Amino acid sequence: MGEFKEKKATCGTVCLKYLLFTYNCCFWLGGCGVLGVGIWLAATQGNFATLSSSFPSLSAANLLIITGTFVMAIGFVGCVGALKENKCLLLTFFVLLLLVLLLETTIAVLFFAYTDKIDRYAQQDLKKGLHLYGTQGNVGLTNAWSIIQTDFRCCGVSNYTDWFEVYNATRVPDSCCLEFSDRCGLHAPGTWWKAPCYETVKAWLQENLLAVGVFGLCTALVQILGLTFAMTMYCQVVKADTYCA
Repeated sequence: MGEFKEKKATCGTVCLKYLLFTYNCCFWLGGCGVLGVGIWLAATQGNFATLSSSFPSLSAANLLIITGTFVMAIGFVGCVGALKENKCLLLTFFVLLLLVLLLETTIAVLFFAYTDKIDRYAQQDLKKGLHLYGTQGNVGLTNAWSIIQTDFRCCGVSNYTDWFEVYNATRVPDSCCLEFSDRCGLHAPGTWWKAPCYETVKAWLQENLLAVGVFGLCTALVQILGLTFAMTMYCQVVKADTYCA
């Protein structure tokens, strides 16, 4: 009877070991994908989606590269820890994944708690960023604003008049025009988009809030599953070491 229980426990540990290994392989491959997209964006699009003047390095490419590298590192630690049944690596994986989950939760809570303040700060920062539009070394910011204004059919942060301060004239970028043509931004205001970009993009995000929420919930559940696998495996290894001792 004792031998049967021991074999059953060993079988469970092996199954858990390869479940955790498979989980971390997927985790690592996901990190590779995110890193690859980030590198591709950095190489082909420059600092795409850099809209902030206060945080010029906060571009889509840089965020993806940092996130991808961090996810790959966590996945690698988990893979090695599972294969080697190493207590230290399993515990490290658990702690890192737990910290990521807590960080995500904290950011989400703070975002919803200080939405109004974030709105005001974001609009002020974006307006400062407009003054870098079209200047040397700010190709990413220029491209990002051109894409947003064209795709969302909007102009400026809170109004098309935001651009008047940038140009010191009654003028907007050509991406603000209802019908694009060279130097159309010098035409009459009746030929420009009137919708404010900040509110337009915010409304679009709110319309897709359910999809964002589902994605966030699924991500949290996957992380909790990883935490469960890691801690269970860690406990099994500790129990096995104690039994052997």
